[in-house]
Amino acid sequence: MSHPARIGPPPTRYASSGDASIAYQVVGEAPIDLVLSLGYATHLDLQWESPLHAAFFDRISSFARLILFDKRGMGLSDPVSEVPTLEQRVDDVRAVMDAAGSEQAALFGVSEGGPMSVL
Repeated sequence: MSHPARIGPPPTRYASSGDASIAYQVVGEAPIDLVLSLGYATHLDLQWESPLHAAFFDRISSFARLILFDKRGMGLSDPVSEVPTLEQRVDDVRAVMDAAGSEQAALFGVSEGGPMSVL
């Protein structure tokens, strides 16, 4: 299944989670939602500049509605003065899912995103 080539990153939106704004993007229109939580440092727009990341995201979005986000304190999300707890990170994912209109999603955690996805 092929789909049209993307020109630049998808639009960035923001979800409110407590006192923070969490940047997120939605890619694709499939019936299954997949929230991808990547490792330590992310930046939504810069990730699309990597051909490997862009191909990975496009492949996932060919069968799932992909929801990407920058964790609190990273990339386009609000900065932090203290390291967020795992529970705050989970709350951030819930806020992103709510803002994206996702009632149920598969969670795909990579590196630091793994423990948060399990919780």
